Amino acid sequence: MDLNKVLAQLREELENLDTAILSLERLQFEGHRRRGRPPKALSNLSRAARAVKEEPGPEEPLPQG
Repeated sequence: MDLNKVLAQLREELENLDTAILSLERLQFEGHRRRGRPPKALSNLSRAARAVKEEPGPEEPLPQG
C-alpha cells in the first residue's frame, strides 16, 4: 500500500468536501437575501473559499525560478 497515494486521495476528498460544504452554506444564505451589505458570515465564507483555492498542496511542485 502506497501511503503517499492514499494521502493524496484523502487530500483530494477533503478539498471536494470543503467545496460541497461551502456550496451548501451559500445556498442557505441565498434564501435570505437582503438589500445592502452582505452578512459578515457570508464574506468569511468567500474569504475561506479563496484561501482553499490559493493554498498550494504538498504534492504540487513549487515554481522554479
